[in-house]
Parts: sequence; structure tokens; C-alpha cells
Amino acid sequence: MEAEPFCGDILLQQRRCPVIPYLSGSFKRGVKIEIIPAIDILGGRCVRLLQGDYAQETVYSPDPVGTAMRWQSLGSPRLHVVDLDGAADGESVNFELIKEIANSALIPVEVGGGIRSMDTVRKLLTAGVDRVILGTAAVENPELVREICARYADSVAVSIDARNGKVATRGWVNSTEVDALELARSMKKLGVKRFIYTDISRDGTLSEPNFAAIRDLISAINMPVIASGGVSSLSHLRLLKDIGAEGAIVGKAIYTGDLNLKRAFEELS
Repeated sequence: MEAEPFCGDILLQQRRCPVIPYLSGSFKRGVKIEIIPAIDILGGRCVRLLQGDYAQETVYSPDPVGTAMRWQSLGSPRLHVVDLDGAADGESVNFELIKEIANSALIPVEVGGGIRSMDTVRKLLTAGVDRVILGTAAVENPELVREICARYADSVAVSIDARNGKVATRGWVNSTEVDALELARSMKKLGVKRFIYTDISRDGTLSEPNFAAIRDLISAINMPVIASGGVSSLSHLRLLKDIGAEGAIVGKAIYTGDLNLKRAFEELS
């Protein structure tokens, strides 16, 4: 079955990742993997950035709500929504759009970007969001993470966004010396039950995920980990499942047609 272009894009040939051996560890091979379409909102539009660079923006739709309904109609089990304006500004900028997506969708919606206060968490969850994603707050305000987890532990994930193993914050604009694995270990101690790992250098590149880093994180914390960044083929999804990832966020590849989302759901979900 051929993938259909989302916005008239010329389909690119599906890439295959090189085969790497399965490495044993504390994690187990996954029985299935949750495939989660990404909807990144910037200026009210559905966009993709290259490696998180706000200057390298591609607009795929002026209608994020319609985009969410499209991915739902293909069988998505969950939607991953990012408020890019909020990530840069430190507050929920596209709240009304996010609320509309959450209220329109019949599937769970997780949201990240600019969530740096208890009030914002409460506001999003009250609006119908199923899971909030904390990134910058995990580095800058770990006590807040502890407080949020004490109230909403099952509705929280921490996003570990890294360049060369070091965490980046504030919309990936600020680089830090915080080690990704150490941050995950410290967050686990604060009550975080789920993590998202993004290799920023892979994000939006249609290359491949950082399998080694994802495997190492799963092994280090033995907690659910959702992989992100560079996921662009069925073979990537299969390998992520095999190394123990709970889920995979798919972004650019489903907008360009590199990844046939419906087929991915049929074969792997």
C-alpha cells in the first residue's frame, strides 16, 4: 500500500535503518509499541522544525485540529501535541487550540511546551489533556516536578531532550551540562513514572533514532520510555520495540509520507 501525501508532498523513498544486534540488559523485548503522531503548533499552525531550530520551519497545515482528527481517523492510539510558542516563552501560548484538540479527540492527548507551573498543569488537565510533559522544569525546578508528581503522577512524563548526551531546555535553545541519564535517574527518585527521550540532532532529519542512547536510558532507569527524533520507517519502529521502548513519537515522516502511518498501526500496534 502506498502512502498518500499529507499536503501534496512528493513522496520520498522509505529509508531503512542499518541492522544492529539486539543487546541484552534489564529491559525486555516489547510485545507492541505505541505509535504516537506529533502535532507541533507554532503561530497557530501545524509545523515541523529541523533539529528544533525555529528558523528552519516547515508549515504542513494551517489547521492543527483538523490534523489531529486526520491522525485519529487512521487509528492513532494517542496524540503528542507540542506548544512550540509556549516552549520558547515559558507559558502555554496555544492553550485554546490545545483545548479544542483535547475536546475533539476521542483518544488521549499528551501536551508539552511551556509547562512550568502547577497552575498550567492543572489548567491543561482540567481542559481534557490526558498527560502533561515536563522538560525545562525538570532541570530548573525539580521541586516543582516532585509536587506535580505527588498530585498527578499518572498524568506526567518528563522529556529528556539531549544533544551529545547533554540536556537542552527552553525550547531546546539553551544548552546545559546536565547529563541526560543523570537527569532521568534524579527524576525517577522524585516520582516520575514515564520518560520521553529525544536526540535533538536527529529530530526532523528523517535519519534514524539514537538507538544506543534510548537503549541505555531504558536500561539505566527500567521505566517506560517513549522514543523521539529521527523515527522515519517501519524498521525503526520494529527496532525500538525490540529494545524495549514503550512508544515512539512520529513527526516529519508522517507529513512527508516517508512513513505510512496506517500501515504502521496495522503491523506494530
